[in-house]
Amino acid sequence: MITNTELEYKGDLYPTKIVAFEHEVDSVCFHTDNSVILKVTVLRDSLIRFRFTTKGYFSNDFSYAIDKSHSHGYNFLEVSEVEDYYQIKTSKVQCRIQKADMRLSIFDLDENVILEDELGFHWEESYEYGGNIVKMSKASKEGECFYGLGDKATQLNLKGKRLENFATDQYAFQKDQEPLYKVVPFYIGLQNKQSYGIFFDNTFRTYFDFCHERRNVTSYWAEGGEMNYYFIYGPQMQDVVTTYTDLTGKPELPPLWALGYHQCKWSYYPESNLKEVAAKFRELRIPCDALYLDIDYMEGFRCFTWNKEYFPDPKRMVAELAEDGFKTVVIIDPGIKIDKEYSVYKEALKNDYFCKRADGPYMKGKVWPGECNFPDYTNPAVREWWAGLFKELISEIGVKGVWNDMNEPAVMEVPNKTFPMDVRHDYDGNPCSHRKAHNIYGTQMARATYHGVKRFAYPKRPFVITRSAYAGAQRYTSSWTGDNVATWEHLWIANIQVQRMSISGMGFTGSDIGGFAEQPSGELYARWIQLGVFHPFCRTHSSGDHGDQEPWAFDEEVIDITRKFVNLRYQLLPYLYTMFWQYIEEGIPMLKPLVYYDQEDIQTHYRNDEFVFGNQILVCPILEPNSLGRRMYIPRGQWYNYWTNEEVKGGKEIWVDCKFDQIPLFVKAGAVIPKYPVQQYVGELEFDELTLDVYYKEGKEKSVVYEDAQDGYDYKKGRYSFQSFQTIGKEKELIIQLHKEGKYDTNYSKYKINLVGLPFKVKEIEIDNEIVVFDQKAFESKGYLVVDKEFTELHVIGE
Repeated sequence: MITNTELEYKGDLYPTKIVAFEHEVDSVCFHTDNSVILKVTVLRDSLIRFRFTTKGYFSNDFSYAIDKSHSHGYNFLEVSEVEDYYQIKTSKVQCRIQKADMRLSIFDLDENVILEDELGFHWEESYEYGGNIVKMSKASKEGECFYGLGDKATQLNLKGKRLENFATDQYAFQKDQEPLYKVVPFYIGLQNKQSYGIFFDNTFRTYFDFCHERRNVTSYWAEGGEMNYYFIYGPQMQDVVTTYTDLTGKPELPPLWALGYHQCKWSYYPESNLKEVAAKFRELRIPCDALYLDIDYMEGFRCFTWNKEYFPDPKRMVAELAEDGFKTVVIIDPGIKIDKEYSVYKEALKNDYFCKRADGPYMKGKVWPGECNFPDYTNPAVREWWAGLFKELISEIGVKGVWNDMNEPAVMEVPNKTFPMDVRHDYDGNPCSHRKAHNIYGTQMARATYHGVKRFAYPKRPFVITRSAYAGAQRYTSSWTGDNVATWEHLWIANIQVQRMSISGMGFTGSDIGGFAEQPSGELYARWIQLGVFHPFCRTHSSGDHGDQEPWAFDEEVIDITRKFVNLRYQLLPYLYTMFWQYIEEGIPMLKPLVYYDQEDIQTHYRNDEFVFGNQILVCPILEPNSLGRRMYIPRGQWYNYWTNEEVKGGKEIWVDCKFDQIPLFVKAGAVIPKYPVQQYVGELEFDELTLDVYYKEGKEKSVVYEDAQDGYDYKKGRYSFQSFQTIGKEKELIIQLHKEGKYDTNYSKYKINLVGLPFKVKEIEIDNEIVVFDQKAFESKGYLVVDKEFTELHVIGE
């Protein structure tokens, strides 16, 4: 008997009519007559999950991205049925599911459409892998804009772009190149002054099309898995980002030193070379808190070993660096060298911890040590074992941080740069192929690393950085944008990537300052430093193959500019630390693109360059050579030029002059900006004054300062200081009100208050209803006041 086994190509398949539904507590399930099930779960009034299956049943509900430690709850839920559709209503939105074809639409309470299906959910049978390609298409309104999706090397506004999510080692990537190292399948839509978010929680290779193929259609699809997405309603972009960050989790506070300046190179060796770098920083008085060791510190690139020729006594070396304020950070890659004499390899082999091919043998690939096997970090037992490997590095040698690289995972000398897709993974008890596990491999490595560093660094806080990440990785690790290039284009890319990562939940991010590949000019390096000090993670890193890239590799002018801007970062550490505290407490991004800052102003929707650092400092880098100024957009409100103290009214584009040792910086009127004295490393100095730069504004403005012991976990027991300042500006008076919370007593006893932009001459000072002795001449010559930190209300009264 001859059978024709050629399979019919069915193209796109769609749900048919709904034949049944059931409502149980926070979820409603809809069933079609062709076995599609849609499960709608209301997590909050503004957060709804949509989960589809074409099998007639759901697989185990498991996600690495969702923060399971966080509970949700809604205020109101009503499910009703009318002739053509079912309606699910909360106190913020209403969702309608069409009976005929399961297409859905979401409205606000005033019946304005927020988001609606075009073709909606559909799928294509994929016989090659025995599953489905799952697809979703949404109608896009005129003027709609799109943001987010992690560290894409393209315009901040994604309208008209098609993008791919598949963690890939992209050495020396270019503008608009796809895909890159990280996978954050979350975007923000903005139309008609309303923002919403979509998080497509699917770890397979995914794609997003923002009106690229069809002008008024946005779509996203995956090469397997479920159509499983979360809808987040704003209407402000701030609400969307905060809810998404809350959903996928927030980190704990890093030690303050992790927010200092870091220096890295591939590679610093031997020990004498590393010591020379450390000594030069101190000699030139350029602050630095951390030095990094790349793969050459290892013995034959074997993880958790030391090359004793280069570093004969690592413990002594690390301790000597620490005496001078330097923390040592070391690289650890996932590839474990196949070597029967190597203890880490033997342990993993004995316990069957390596990833396997579908037909049984261990996955083998070439990376820096040569042929390697790779731990399956999706197995909880492997993560626990991996965490334990950090004991010697952290608790015995004294290393303070760990840097995970090559964890996309990257494999050399193979066409697709990574594992074969048939490699098997445990996936926390949900066995799968590498097609599903690829995008979360790096995150699970970083997770295991984080738990190891945290365990052995205790009672200090851990510091981990990763190259590859999936949504939710911010719970465990910081990140950087990968192997960039020393070009002006890459300076532009770095600016946008870090802004985008900030509104994509992964705020603790930076770029390789100066570029990893090739050699920057002194001008490019200086301009990159001027941007990099305003990124949450601040590190110079280079391949070393193209020349030196320490600040002193350039001329005296560049050294001076580097010192000036790194000094400024160290002065702003209390401001930066407060930004981080607001990020972990409330999910507020540390960097705010202008569209996030003021979505109602249509002029912000396509701006790339300017961003708000924290809540009150506007930054605009110089991105072109030979520039002593640039045009930039000042957002609405009143701002002061940081360098000249000139007041500027926003809501317009202006030309800003700036010398080579400046970039355009503006401070919001009414702001109170806290500053520490310049230190060569965090904790170097004991000081008795906190400087407060107070910028006058007619009206009210609130500022906050968060402080604690700068490391350790006492802050979780209430031992922190949270200072809330309110400035109230009047025609001839400035009032500063101070409210304090927390049990931590700061080391300083005084505030040094710089008053900027006062429109009157100061006649007297009143503190807590008492007029104080005030030397007007001394004030006018110095420009500041010194007051006791215990005041609650200070009045500056004009003539």
